Amino acid sequence: MYEQISGNIWRSRLLVALFFVVIAAMGSAFYFAYNEPIIVPLAIIVAAVTSLTGYYHSDKIVLAVTRARPAEKSEFPHYVNSVEGLALAAGIPTPKPYVIDDPAPNAFATGRDPEHGVICVTTGLLAMMDRTELEGVISHEMAHIKNYDIRFMALVTVLVGVIALLADWFWRSGRLMRFRGRGRGGGQAQAVFMLIGIVLAILAPISAALVQAAVSRRREYLADASGAMLTRFPDGLASALEKIARDPHALQSANKATAHLFIANPLKDHGGLLNAAFNTHPPIEERVRRLREM
Repeated sequence: MYEQISGNIWRSRLLVALFFVVIAAMGSAFYFAYNEPIIVPLAIIVAAVTSLTGYYHSDKIVLAVTRARPAEKSEFPHYVNSVEGLALAAGIPTPKPYVIDDPAPNAFATGRDPEHGVICVTTGLLAMMDRTELEGVISHEMAHIKNYDIRFMALVTVLVGVIALLADWFWRSGRLMRFRGRGRGGGQAQAVFMLIGIVLAILAPISAALVQAAVSRRREYLADASGAMLTRFPDGLASALEKIARDPHALQSANKATAHLFIANPLKDHGGLLNAAFNTHPPIEERVRRLREM
C-alpha cells in the first residue's frame, strides 16, 4: 500500500511532465504546418494552465461533469454515517459525501489527496445495496482515497480530455486553413510537418486512453483488496459488484473521459476486442472471484 501511495505521487508528477511534452509536440507540429509562431507559446500556456487547474480543481470539474450534489445526512443518513465510520477505521479525514440522481448503481472517489477527498454514489446504488454491500463499495472508494489513486485518476480525466480537445481542434483547423508556402523550406517541408501533426492528433488521445485503461485496471484490483481489508468482509463488495454487473442501466452523466473513475464501467460497453483494449476496468467476474477467495 505504501509503495502504491508513493508510486501514485510520482506518477502524477510524471503525467504532468508527459502532458507538457505531448502538448509541446502538438504545438510544434501545428507551427510547422501552418507557419503560425503564436501557436507554440500558446500551447505551453494551455499546458501550464490546464495542469494547475487539473491539480487544484479536478474534483470540482468531475463533480460538475457528473452532475453530483452534496449528500445531506437528513436525506441519506445511512450513507453519510457509513462514510464517517469507514473513514475513522481507515485513519483518514472524512471525505465529503456526494450523490448523483441516477438509477444506475455506481460510485467513484475524487480529490487531490485524503484531506480533499470526495466519495460519490448514485441514488440507484443506495436503493439497491444492503448495509454490507454499501459498506463494501464505500470501503473500495476509501481505498482509492487513502492510496492517492484519486489524484492520479482526476489528473488523467482533465489532461486526457484536453489532449482530445486539442486533437479535435487540429482537425477542424486543418479543414479551414490553407497551406502557406513561405518559410521553413516551403510547401514540401510544410506538408511533412502537416503529416506529423496529423499523426500526433490521431495517436495522442489513443495512447493516452490506453495508458489510462492499463493503470486503472491494476488500480481497481488493489482497491478491491484494500477495501476488503478495511471491512474484513470481502463478500459484501463481491455481492455489490455482482448487482452492479447485472443492472442494465448506463449512467447518463458518465462519458469516456470519466469512466475510469467509477467502481465499474458506467457505460455498459464491454463487447469486442477493441473495447476490451480501452476498457478501464478489469472483468467483474475476475474481481468477484478474487474477493471470494480471500
